[in-house]
Amino acid sequence: MAQEQKKDESATQEAQAGVLPQVTFATFLLSLNTSALVHLGELPEPGSEKTSVDLDLARHAIDTIAMLKEKTAGNLTEEEERLIDSMLFDLRMLFIKKAG
Repeated sequence: MAQEQKKDESATQEAQAGVLPQVTFATFLLSLNTSALVHLGELPEPGSEKTSVDLDLARHAIDTIAMLKEKTAGNLTEEEERLIDSMLFDLRMLFIKKAG
């Protein structure tokens, strides 16, 4: 996971510098994760400091990640599998907390 974190930090630095990160399965998942976090009110909306909760859109993003997990079963590296599993767990727990 430390290696994934370094990649995430590198991608963030590149994005801040105006350079788009290389498209990988992990960066695609992280994009969906960020979208879900915005809809769960955990991150501000892009270009704003405002946060809001939209459980329908959050569920859609989480369901999209779950569908990708199902459709890519058997084709992921161990690292990608750990990433998607931990991401889904964390997002589902946040969703339950927000929906409760």
